[in-house]
Formats: sequence, structure tokens, C-alpha cells
Amino acid sequence: MWLDRVQKASPGTLDITWKNFSLEQVNSKEGPEWKVWEEKGLDEARALLASVAGEAAKRQGGEAFDRFHLALLTARHGGGRVALNEVDSLVKVAEDAGLDAAQFRKDLDDPGLVKIVADDHENSTGNLGAFGTPTFVFDNGQSAYVKTFIPPEDESLEAFENFLGLFSQRSYIGEVKRPQPPWPKGAV
Repeated sequence: MWLDRVQKASPGTLDITWKNFSLEQVNSKEGPEWKVWEEKGLDEARALLASVAGEAAKRQGGEAFDRFHLALLTARHGGGRVALNEVDSLVKVAEDAGLDAAQFRKDLDDPGLVKIVADDHENSTGNLGAFGTPTFVFDNGQSAYVKTFIPPEDESLEAFENFLGLFSQRSYIGEVKRPQPPWPKGAV
């Protein structure tokens, strides 16, 4: 939702390619051979179906995906906590975002979309070193994970520019973390 504000404040400056990443896979205690996309059904995993839904939305075009993605983030993190493993909930989000719901529902059943999700995750962790979301990968290959709340709307662009300035070119900055407590005191 933060990047949506950045895009609105500075149209055409961001070229985002969203990739899938499974926190359930990363946080699994089952060992490295266990794969959530092989061991659990879409309705059993915490968010695997939501990733598949994103791929289903992509089939309806980039703008359709952007609308769906923002609607899903808003429905999940904007106070609603929509279920990420229920077909009907995700179809409702797709409908609200203006997608062809019948096609979306049909595409959710395509096992090829699970493979895309799995391949994205394996590439993200194996080749890019991702361990959490969001992890940003910059054009030069540098990457950075940032744990943040959504900045105030009037600070969104400046906060993103500061983030880019600090992490997109400076590989020698390994980690920045606020002591807890007091963080996130006063953050929200």
C-alpha cells in the first residue's frame, strides 16, 4: 500500500515486478526438503492460495493484477484481515477489483500457477537471499528487506526515496534495526 502511494506521487518512476514468497515455507520447522506447495492443500496453507490468486490475476493483465494486489493488501492489512486461504474471499476481492470472476475462479484451479509460486519462492530465497517480505531487489542486483509500517501519506515518497538512497547502492549497510522497546512506540 506504501508503494501505491509512491506511484501516485511520482507516476512512472517505479517499475515493480512482484514475485511470490512464502513465509510459511521459510518459517517451517519441517526441514529444507519439506515444501508447503507439495505438502499442503491450497486451503490448508496460510497464504499459498493468495499467491496463486495473484498469478490468476496476472493472467487478466498488468493493470488487473495491480488492482487485485492493492485490493488484497487493503483487505488483509487495512483492517479487514480477509482470509488468504478461502476461494470465495479471494474471488470477492477479485470481483471488487474489477476482474472477470469466472475466469479468475477457473484459473485458481490451474496447477501450473502453484509451480510459478514455488519457482518464484525458490529463486527468491536461493538466488536473491530473501528471508522476509518485503524484500526489494534493485536493478543493480542489490537487495534489502525493510520492516515498516505504512508511512503517512505526505511522507510516502520521501520515505521511499530515503530508503532507496540508503540501500540501493550501499552493499556495505548490512542491517538497521531499532531496539525493542521502544519501537514501534509512536509508529502507528
